[in-house]
Amino acid sequence: MDGTRYSGIAPLSIGGLARLMPMHIWVAPSGHIRAVGPTMAKLCDGRTLAGMRFLEVFEVRKPHRIQSMEEVIGLCGQRLQLALREPPRTALRGIVVPMEEGQGVMVNLSFGIAVADAVREHALTDADFAPTDLTVELLYLTEVKAAVMEELGALNRRLQIAQQAAEAQALTDALTGLSNRRALDMELRRAIDGVARGGNGFALIQIDLDFFKDVNDMLGHSAGDRVLVEVSKALRAETRRHDIVARIGGDEFVLILNGPVDELVVKRIAARVIRGLEQPVRFDGRTCRISASAGATLSQFYDMPDADRMLNDADAALYVSKRSGRAQCTLYRAGMAAAVDRHGSDDGP
Repeated sequence: MDGTRYSGIAPLSIGGLARLMPMHIWVAPSGHIRAVGPTMAKLCDGRTLAGMRFLEVFEVRKPHRIQSMEEVIGLCGQRLQLALREPPRTALRGIVVPMEEGQGVMVNLSFGIAVADAVREHALTDADFAPTDLTVELLYLTEVKAAVMEELGALNRRLQIAQQAAEAQALTDALTGLSNRRALDMELRRAIDGVARGGNGFALIQIDLDFFKDVNDMLGHSAGDRVLVEVSKALRAETRRHDIVARIGGDEFVLILNGPVDELVVKRIAARVIRGLEQPVRFDGRTCRISASAGATLSQFYDMPDADRMLNDADAALYVSKRSGRAQCTLYRAGMAAAVDRHGSDDGP
């Protein structure tokens, strides 16, 4: 800033004016800039603005675009919206105040709602604002709020992930990673609802391991657990991604085969599953051998499928497989459940 005192505003010193109005611009009647505040100079990357024309540095946008200094003087007392002509073309707001005769005008500027962007772009600090200006404090509060909201959002996301993990755990068999009985009930209801809405049918296959008790009795429960894990792998290998594989008891499993399936497809899949389960499993130097029996029913067998009835019917068909020599799959037929009830369902080991 040149000189020792602004004419017309004594006794305020230059330094005092710069401190109170760090973004002021003194413009002569000719339109040339005589002096600027320190923050205004910082916005212009330290360029010497003194001597430059005001309208070469700034573009006045509102209340209307202007082309001459006479028009600038004519805006005294009005609010302006303007911007630096050089990148990053910082947006500014201001007011024009006339000075004593022949001294031109004083333009005092601020950032308005664009202050946050300006602080980032020009690395402004509290020292770049007037002592009475609460901009930096407000920005600090805004940043604190944003940080708190971000942390709350992150916490909420972590809670959602934890909730999803807990829900998944509640629906998963801990040993095999298959769906558990609760998950099976939910998926079975969903499949039945799909049929009620006119969707594709599904098949339900109930599987019971044969000779699994012998493994537990002869080799211990650790061997039994190893066999169950291998069983889960075999069941997944023979089913599709959108099918449901659930463990509902110690050695009892249920498959839901979604989509259009017929009796031939069900029997073919069940036969592959049984062959896979009959593969020997090595444990602690010993060989574990099991087999499986299965019973199946299809949603198309019913006018309106019912979960309990389908499970009971598949179980009845499973008993028939057991009674007929095991290692096979039987499809449910009408009257089969009643016949099983008459003969009992104790299938032995």
